Amino acid sequence: RFVGREKERADLAALIGRPDVRIVSLTGFGGIGKTRLALQVAEEMSSRFPGGVSFVPLDSARDADELVAAICRTVGVHDTAGQTLRDSLKEHLAGKRAPTLLVLDNFEQLLAAASTVAELVAAGPGLKVVVTSRSPLHVYGEHEFPVPPLALPEAGALPSLERLTGYEAVALFLQRAQAVKPDFTLTKENAAAIVEICGRLDGLPLALELAAARVKLLSPSAMQSRLEKRLQLLTGGALDLPARQRTLRGAIEWSHDLLNENEQKLFRRLAVFVGGCTLEAVEAVCNAPGDLDVDPLDGMSSMVDKSLVRQVDANGEEPRFVMLDTLREYALERLAASPDEPITRRAHAAYCLVLAEEVGSADSGIDSSAWLERCDREHLNFLAALDWLTRTNQAQWGLRLGGALFQFWERREFIAEGREWLDRLLALPGAAVRDKVRARALFADGVLTGIQKDYPRAGAYLEESLAINQETNDRWAAAVSLNALAVHALDRRDVAAARALSERNLEVWRELGDRAAVARSLSNLASVVKEQGDHASARSLYDEALEIFREIGDATAAARVLNKKGDVAREQGNPEEAQRLYEESLATFRAFGDRWGTALALADLGNLARERADLAAALPLYRESLQIFQDLDYKRGVAQILESFAGAAADRGEAKKALSLAGSAAALRHSLGTPLGPSEQAKLEGTLESARKKLGSEGAAAWMEGWTTPLENAVEALLVAES
Repeated sequence: RFVGREKERADLAALIGRPDVRIVSLTGFGGIGKTRLALQVAEEMSSRFPGGVSFVPLDSARDADELVAAICRTVGVHDTAGQTLRDSLKEHLAGKRAPTLLVLDNFEQLLAAASTVAELVAAGPGLKVVVTSRSPLHVYGEHEFPVPPLALPEAGALPSLERLTGYEAVALFLQRAQAVKPDFTLTKENAAAIVEICGRLDGLPLALELAAARVKLLSPSAMQSRLEKRLQLLTGGALDLPARQRTLRGAIEWSHDLLNENEQKLFRRLAVFVGGCTLEAVEAVCNAPGDLDVDPLDGMSSMVDKSLVRQVDANGEEPRFVMLDTLREYALERLAASPDEPITRRAHAAYCLVLAEEVGSADSGIDSSAWLERCDREHLNFLAALDWLTRTNQAQWGLRLGGALFQFWERREFIAEGREWLDRLLALPGAAVRDKVRARALFADGVLTGIQKDYPRAGAYLEESLAINQETNDRWAAAVSLNALAVHALDRRDVAAARALSERNLEVWRELGDRAAVARSLSNLASVVKEQGDHASARSLYDEALEIFREIGDATAAARVLNKKGDVAREQGNPEEAQRLYEESLATFRAFGDRWGTALALADLGNLARERADLAAALPLYRESLQIFQDLDYKRGVAQILESFAGAAADRGEAKKALSLAGSAAALRHSLGTPLGPSEQAKLEGTLESARKKLGSEGAAAWMEGWTTPLENAVEALLVAES
């Protein structure tokens, strides 16, 4: 039974049906389903071809003469005295006026004979030809139809079982599994494993069929654990299939063996990229030794033509080339068996390092959103480079790469990932040299570790970073480390240490003459002084910072200071002034398109309204803030607003909702590895105390309900307008 492909079937039928289209080539990697799709559409369109529909398998054909002979055998054309077989076929086609369809299957080894197809179409006025091939024919009038993998569920939360069966890859796996094990069904217990199997096999029909045949011996979970070596697992296809399609390895080797020597070299070197690459990356990495005797652009064009690599758009950026994981596993085997691997791995790591240092530097001049998106695209490549550098004890390069990725890890909230890599890098035997590279990595690790509230280790990292910067007389880096130590001290509630460090930090920045840094330091010191209850000094320091930010033209930084002044007014019991300052800050953030600042100001206005018991005003402010944080994918902000909504629910006596929302926020923080600090946690518990008392023993169940609720469901429910 043919599975899915409704869109492809409709699009292909429409293309074949166009009067101006005579040659259609279905292209794609071996086992992707080109033949099945061509046959299905040919059958569905058979009534539109009264001259006949003929299917010609070309597995054994190797040249133009054998191609002609195979077609003649299928359509019933025989030798004629005094005439070549080719001329006899042309004469036969010329005499057929009724629309006729010819399906030529498995053409990739006959590309040198592609002109023969054009000749036949020119000879037969009613003839249309559909070709299945791993490469296009490149003849005039050809229309290429790339065949994609089967549709897969998106990564993340599992859909219902009913919805899962609607995904083509899952449906094919189930159909073929039931062919060998009739009682096999999709269940809640095996659904996740089946979805992962389909994803790991890239939605390739051949791979899915071979995997499904294994359910006689292996459960989906057992199969899932063996897919690291999928080429060994996926064997034993039907005996009536061509030999190349009885195993996944055979299908790939068939394509690989059609490449010339330089293309094979390029193919195996491309395996170092994870998640795709640009042409620039291919040029830098795959031809690092200068021995690739093919222009990288021409080489990649050939890889795409032969369906070994897909070209995908990147939202207006330079197109990327992506290799299916199943192909990449084979290419990695080829790379490991060649002498190319060490230099290719090193070139890949070097490229990633240069890229990360370019887009991750504070003074790169690259828009922050642009460099974050660039890092998003290269994320898996960065991790692959870090893995190789760590395994081979390339400490200096590894520390440089880890330090360059700090802002990406922090801004994208990959806190645990960044900390894990930096810990591993700093522990390498070659990482002990007390230089600027180690200092930068220590600083990054210290900040990320502090976010996770591991205060002792964070303090140790930051102290060592400061000491090295002082030893190397890097005053600017030392000032940055001092500031981080001050923030760290305040976070762990050592306010006296935070003030001393902040004052030292301010002195250094004044000596260095960096006005923007002076203003930031003044604002940080004001926040410390405020915690000590000295509101008058805090206001004075904020005013000085505000004056500098306005003087240098940094309006959004000035708006952040206004927001902090609003905090002072709020703590002093002056809600009217706090409201004015928050609203002035909000207006600036909106005017300059600073959505992160806008969300924070909205949250502060919501908290102020809630303190006034004006929940009707607070909830819309929380809702808008939540929507912005959700749009920005800033999960710590989402957790913060979930906690604010929990407090509002507790205020309204909605105890179950309050604890459920708190559970959702806690689950999100747990997934990020960024728990609340002790004082913040105590404040939240005080807010929820009434809800816990009201529910009693049922409170834990309500909290756990929130913990297990998918985050998107909890957020969506809150974004619906409330009374």
